[in-house]
This record gives sequence, C-alpha cells and structure tokens, in this order.
Amino acid sequence: MSLLEVKNLAFTYGESMLYDKASMRLFEGEHAVLVGPNGCGKSTLLKLLDYQLAPDQGAIAWQPNLRVGYLDQYAQIEDTLLVKEYLYDVFYSLFQKEARMEWLYEEVGRVALDEQEKLLTQAANLQEYLLENDFYTIKSLVSKIIHGLGLEMTVLDQTIKTLSGGMRAKIILSKLLLEEADVLLLDEPTNFLDVAHIEWLGKFLNDYQKSFIVVSHQEAFLQAIGKTVFAIEGSKITRYKGDYSYYLKERTLRFEQQQKAFVSQQKFIQRTEEFIEKNIVRASTTKRAQSRRKMLEKLTRIQRPQKSRKYQFFFPMGVSTGKDVLAMNELEVGYTESLIEPLSFIIRKAEKVVITGENGIGKSTLVKTVLSIIPKIAGEYAWIDTAQIAYFEQDSTLEGTLTPFQIVHNTYPDFSRKEIMDLLGNHGVNYDMARRKVSSLSGGEKTKVRLALLRHQKANILVLDEPTNHLDTAAKEALKEALIEYQGTVILVSHERAFYHAICDYEIALFSQ
Repeated sequence: MSLLEVKNLAFTYGESMLYDKASMRLFEGEHAVLVGPNGCGKSTLLKLLDYQLAPDQGAIAWQPNLRVGYLDQYAQIEDTLLVKEYLYDVFYSLFQKEARMEWLYEEVGRVALDEQEKLLTQAANLQEYLLENDFYTIKSLVSKIIHGLGLEMTVLDQTIKTLSGGMRAKIILSKLLLEEADVLLLDEPTNFLDVAHIEWLGKFLNDYQKSFIVVSHQEAFLQAIGKTVFAIEGSKITRYKGDYSYYLKERTLRFEQQQKAFVSQQKFIQRTEEFIEKNIVRASTTKRAQSRRKMLEKLTRIQRPQKSRKYQFFFPMGVSTGKDVLAMNELEVGYTESLIEPLSFIIRKAEKVVITGENGIGKSTLVKTVLSIIPKIAGEYAWIDTAQIAYFEQDSTLEGTLTPFQIVHNTYPDFSRKEIMDLLGNHGVNYDMARRKVSSLSGGEKTKVRLALLRHQKANILVLDEPTNHLDTAAKEALKEALIEYQGTVILVSHERAFYHAICDYEIALFSQ
C-alpha cells in the first residue's frame, strides 16, 4: 500500500529550480534512502514532506492518520527540562494512566467496602492496559536507545541546557526513535555519531517494522539500511528498487543509455533541420519540409544527462617545518576536569594523523586545547616555532546575511571578482550559490565555502575536525585526494574509517580518564 504520493512537485529556491514536475511514492514498510549532490534539495524535500514548506506546484499526500516523525537536530527545546522529562513525554498518556492507577489503589483503603470493588476493577483495567502497551519495558527501551547512541543513563538527570551540541542531537534522535512513528524522515542522523553507534543505528533501522526515508552522505550507512534509493537527478526524483550498490551500477548504466539516446536524437534533429532548410522553399518539397518541422515541434527532447560535479580541492604548502611539529607531555584536557588519560607523544613533519575515540570523549577538546582556544588541565604541549596552522572547526558554521562571495572577499580583499568566483567554483559553489545568503545554503554547501577559505592560507599544518560532515560523495573524494597530495602535516578528527584510512599514517586513540 502506498503511504505517500508526490505528484508533479515544483519548488524553486532563489533562482534555483530544485524540483520540476517531480513525483515519487513511498510504500508501507519501505526502507528508503534519499541521495544526490550537495544543494540538490534533499533536506528541502524532507521539509516539504513534513509540510514545513509548501510546494510552488503539485501535491504531497500522506495516507490519513499516519504518524510521521521528522528529525530536526536544531529543534527548539525548553532548556530547563530534564532529559527524562523530554524523553518520557513520548509516553505521557501511559504515565498518566499509571498515576491514575496508583491513586485508585490508594483510594481503596479510604472508601466503603461497596466502593472498593469498583475502584479495584478500574485499577486492574488500567494495569492490564499498561501491560498490553508494554509500559513496564519503557525504561529498558530507553536504556537500549540511549546506550546505542553512545550516551549513559545518567544523562536522564541532566537538564537540556547542560548538553553539548552532539549530546542534544542524540537526545532528539532518541525521542524520535522512541515514538515509533509510521514513517521516519531522518536528515543526516549519523552526525555526531562515531562508528560503533552508526552501526547500532543501522541495525535498529533494519529491524524497524515501519517505513523511513533517510538522508546521509555516509555510503556504508546507506548501503546498510537502504532497500530503495530515491535519487534527485535533474530536478526529478528517480526511484531505484534496490540497495545503494545496485543504485550506483544502475545509475551508470542509465547514464550511458541516456547519453547514447541523446547523441542519437541530436544527430536526427540536425539531419532533419538540414532537410527542412534545403527543402522548405522548393514548391515540390515544401509540404514534406513542413511535415518534418511539425514533427520536430512535437518531438519529446531527451535531456543531456548531467555528469557528477567535479571539484578541485587543493591545499598549497607554506614554508617547511622542522622535524618535531607538535610535542605533548602528560597533557590532560577538559573543561573542569580531565576527560582523557594523559597524552605524551610527538607528531612529526609531514605525518598525517587521525584522532579517534568514542563520541564525546574529548577529540575536539584536545584539538582546541593544543590550539590554545581553551586552557589545558595539566601537562604540556608545544608547537615548533615555524608552525603555520590552518584550522577547520567542527562546530563552526556560516550564518547571517553575507553571501559566499562577500565572505571570501572579506578574507582575501585583494582577490579580483574572477579569482573569488574561480575559488568558489573549484569547491562546488556555483554562481547562484555564491550570491545567496550563506544562511540559506545546505550544510554541505557551507562546508565547501569553509574549505575554500583554507586554500590560500598556505599553512604547513592542517588541523581538520570532522571536515566530511555534510559533504557529498564527490566532494569527499576530492577532499581525500587533496589531503593525500598535501605535503605538510595533517591532524584529522574523523569518524569515517574509509576516509581516514586512505589518508593517515597512524591513529591516536583517546580513552577516558
């Protein structure tokens, strides 16, 4: 049974036509992933499906009475709430029934004998209802999800305002999973999750008995969960009935077929137009030429297939450093107390190192400490005196009314208009994106602007904290190649094994204190 019908969807953002007569259907129990390059409108589509945005044209229709859960990692939450209050709100009606049942049992001893049986019957009915609705397994279910996403049960007694951005995002995802909606719409659910917890989420979704549509740029995760692929291609939504590997093969095959059909039709059109031009003025052949002209006017034109966007990421080297680039001696990092075991090691010239560890253990804290953004707890660290560092911060984001063009111009005021546009273009930011407010760009587009700003810093040390978050596959591949070719030292924080294994010489694994 079809749960969702999208017909002739049209939606324009700024000057970009994201969707033009696009259609799709989602079926009961279907596990689908939504893919496409940065900026093609994946997040926009989920917001359209959740009725947060209205289409310019077309219709979006869900089956009546469906519960649709949408993951909004930036949702506004009352920050004075305890985490357990926020999570248990999912089961509010059950907790009300439990409270009513307990009140009834307490009242039994306060009423006359002829009233007691009635109260006991009401209480027993409520208890049966709670049992039928698995009320007494709620804490077990909450524990399963909390631990699965890399948190401890002690988080339940914290207030929302005390949570880090990553912990807050996990709590929002936890609540959504607890609600067991008929359809889940998940936009980048693996953000802030490390490898083990991404694997747990994949297993959870595979076991999910209902439907979902997931947006992610992690190919291994897409492969693990998707049985259907919706691909945004040329303002249309194409359905691939198979997993992510099937989609990749089928997409290549369809591209080749469309390319051949396009070339063949263009040759036919050219021959026909030449015939019309030669014969339209001759009395003996003008009717044939007119007939051919009408035929061309009615011909459905095959669109040239769009190739994947190419990126040209590059990090030029500054002056060379000496041998020992960064030395740590019994270094302890944290905010009020040490998060990790003391660190003593040396990162040397041209080494490429990845820092790994469980989510929230202190990877970003370590980076910010050695960059003197936050103070150390104890121990020592020292950079070589020739260090020239370029830093990509995980939590930094581009907001406000400035455009990417203005941001680059402010950073590099001596650049000509062409140099700015070339720099942005090499990083996948086209003319339209370059003129839009940066706050209107997708997460991947913002990341590309931030990477573009690093290009002309000519650093001899790159410190990159989760640079692949939000990046599409092609951009991720281009970044990987650029880091492999980079001649300086790289300190990378990443949870994507396939990405950092291709780049880094060794791994520094962090463990809690």
